Amino acid sequence: MTFLLLALAIASEVSATVSLKLSEGFTRLTPSIIVVIGYLAAFFFLSQALKRGMSIAVAYGIWSAIGVAAVAAIGALFLRESLTLIQLAGIALVILGVLALELGRA
Repeated sequence: MTFLLLALAIASEVSATVSLKLSEGFTRLTPSIIVVIGYLAAFFFLSQALKRGMSIAVAYGIWSAIGVAAVAAIGALFLRESLTLIQLAGIALVILGVLALELGRA
């Protein structure tokens, strides 16, 4: 259940972040509304995952790694943003760091 809540938090945050780009500085109404609702939902779902016992280091690490990778992929695939090899390597390092956090739990 905690990982489902975390997944909902991540999906909400990614939706809000992409909508932030699409809102064009909060000048477009629908994406702007999605930004506010998305971030509120993201923090609500994250708080519920933490309340149910998920470690904050693991939760935030997974959230940030998946969030960074998802937003970068969406930007490259749908928003015509580029990703260099160095940026891809950086994303891989973030994911490896989260994996180290998870594997380091005793």
